[in-house]
Amino acid sequence: MNKRTLQKLELDKVLVKLANQCVTSYGKDMVSQLEPSADPELVTRRLAETTEARLVLRVSGTPPFGGIKDVRGALHRCKVGAVLQPAELLAVGDFLRGSRKLREFCLQAKQEIPQINGVAKQIVTIPELEKELQNSITDEGEVADRASEKLYHLRQKIKTLQARIKDKLNEIIRSPEKQKLLQDPIVTIRDGRYVVPVKQEYRAQFPGLVHDQSASGATVFIEPMAVVELNNQLRQQEAAEKREVELILRRLTERVGTYLVELEVSAEAVARLDFIFAKGRLSEVMDGGEPELNQEGRVNLVSARHPLIEGEVVPVSIHVGRDFDTLVITGPNTGGKTVTLKTVGLLVLMAQCGLHLPAEDGTEVSIFRQVFADIGDEQSIEQSLSTFSSHMTNIIDIVQKANADTLVLLDELGAGTDPTEGAALAMAILEHLHRSGAKTVATTHYSELKAYAYSTEGIENASVEFDVKTLRPTYRLMIGVPGGSNAFEIAGRLGLSRAIIDRARQFLSSEQVKVADLIQSLEENQRVSAHERRKAEEIRKELAAERRRLEEKRIELENKEAKILRKAHQEAEKLVQEARREAEQIIRHMRQELSRQLDQAQLKAAEEARQRLLEREKRLEKEQERYKEKIPGRAPQKLKPGMEVFIPKLNQKGYILEEPDSQGEVQVQAGIMKIKVKKEELRPVDAPPAVQTKSSGIGKLVSSKSSSISPELDLRGHTVEEAREKVDKYLDDAVLAGINQVRIIHGKGTGALRSAIQELLRSHPHVQEFYLADLRQGGSGATEVKLRY
Repeated sequence: MNKRTLQKLELDKVLVKLANQCVTSYGKDMVSQLEPSADPELVTRRLAETTEARLVLRVSGTPPFGGIKDVRGALHRCKVGAVLQPAELLAVGDFLRGSRKLREFCLQAKQEIPQINGVAKQIVTIPELEKELQNSITDEGEVADRASEKLYHLRQKIKTLQARIKDKLNEIIRSPEKQKLLQDPIVTIRDGRYVVPVKQEYRAQFPGLVHDQSASGATVFIEPMAVVELNNQLRQQEAAEKREVELILRRLTERVGTYLVELEVSAEAVARLDFIFAKGRLSEVMDGGEPELNQEGRVNLVSARHPLIEGEVVPVSIHVGRDFDTLVITGPNTGGKTVTLKTVGLLVLMAQCGLHLPAEDGTEVSIFRQVFADIGDEQSIEQSLSTFSSHMTNIIDIVQKANADTLVLLDELGAGTDPTEGAALAMAILEHLHRSGAKTVATTHYSELKAYAYSTEGIENASVEFDVKTLRPTYRLMIGVPGGSNAFEIAGRLGLSRAIIDRARQFLSSEQVKVADLIQSLEENQRVSAHERRKAEEIRKELAAERRRLEEKRIELENKEAKILRKAHQEAEKLVQEARREAEQIIRHMRQELSRQLDQAQLKAAEEARQRLLEREKRLEKEQERYKEKIPGRAPQKLKPGMEVFIPKLNQKGYILEEPDSQGEVQVQAGIMKIKVKKEELRPVDAPPAVQTKSSGIGKLVSSKSSSISPELDLRGHTVEEAREKVDKYLDDAVLAGINQVRIIHGKGTGALRSAIQELLRSHPHVQEFYLADLRQGGSGATEVKLRY
């Protein structure tokens, strides 16, 4: 097909619209390779595919192309012997799953779609490979733990070693004698090994291996000797893990290579299906339909619309190749002649690409081996010889190649030179093309061509209608009527003197006047005929609509009848079910009644036992009150903020922060703790310390906390308010237990819980600093907190 013609008729812009309807890169690549075909069998199949796709989209909805990734690069790497990476294997797995769902969608459709089903059956499902890839590669594109038993055990050993190393290091950084040597009591990683930051001046006093130092030189990162062997074991296990991962990737790549041909065939089928459904979606957008095909050169466009014109488009009906092979269109500028020419050529090319046409039923196109177009996009008053030469060079090429399988489109034939010579040349060209059997549509302003078309068999006149009243073109094409210039009518409407117009008519020859009157009469007859045809068409459509309405009414009545029968069956079934439920309820009620009688006896016995327990508890409370420990000495008479007091229960001194409240309680600062104490339980600082024979009060609490508190708090699954309350209490407990550093696990999620926790930590009195955990300990899903004492 002539490349210049494809560009002039703007087929490339239609293909861009088609590519935009594709979902995958496969389909877009097929669109880029699409060209009009002159093979009748191929064109017929292409159009059938589009029609089937339109049907499926209307009835079954959008096909599932989601998740289908481009695996052509991965398959090529596999073919040349490269080992596929986890991300590539993940893409292959997603492709297998997505293509399988697409195949099922197409084959389960209830419509008759032999073309689409034929392509869908080419997709090869490989469930064993799909499952193996799914189990071996995570959604994040990493090798899964369960990809092999050996990998699972290696990663478990790695986790165990990491935990042992962390425990050892935590012991070191919590050790009072070691803390003064550390720059910060934290654990970090250098060169894949766990280390702690040690002050430069204490480097010699801290036994271990130096792996790095800070930019200032004030800190060296030392691997303590206590964890060197564990770190060595960890590195060995990590190296073994890496080797096992490589073996797994190689094994999976070999598995993919086993099905290389099947995957390539499936990729081609997926591309074809995406391309087919893109044609269907484009047909929906353009409101297109499948044209009838022939090989006799007949073109009949019914209410055709140019697919690239946006907004309201006046449809054009045009035919050639049936009663005549050459059509000469005349009429005023901007009347739509060039658009009509482009519409004919573009729709023929679209049909031969297998695309639906934006036209009404009855549209018919022929399959041409060549389509030629000489169309000037710019219409200018000043045309030079170079313009004429350019057009003539193109026309010479067309004349040499035209034959009976050719469609020729010529815009402003013979323009750009002397009108007399141009008209003569145009008639000679049309005559040659007509004799060659080519189907030709040409536009012109020359009156000589109107007469030539009128007098030559097989050549027909046509014109674009012009409304003299509004001085605007209607863009309607009238076949069989040559176009008038309408110069006198336009001049009169614009205000030119009637005398001047009458004088102008006198300059016309009698023959010219007769021709003008004949053209005007033909135009009027054409308008009347067109009006009558439109009325007849409206009546036909009304009758068709009434027929459809009656058919729908009949179907509706049949559906109602079926619905009534269905409802009767359902009500009968409902009565049977209700009877069955009533019987079951009676049986259940009888069982519950028997059970209730037994439960009442048990409940009475339980209530009596509870009353006995309450009485015993009251007696125990009275006994405890009798033996309550007495605190020696007397409480201070006046308590003021800043006063130093002694707290016997804690066996330590403190300072009054506030005066006693209405309940007789005083807030006291005791070390790092702020506590409320009854004023009767305080003693002056010179009072003898209370004898503590056993743990009690806060001292007992500190002892219990230090033995039970965990260095981690897991908040996953809690609300923000619940988490804030738990963190506040947990930090108090950790301080009481003497823990220097804790880890708060909040998870990643949306980040809302992490932000709320860190906001609390910024203002908490027990917090010295906090930061996100190491990647091995949760990364952004956990926060490390150093406590202040």
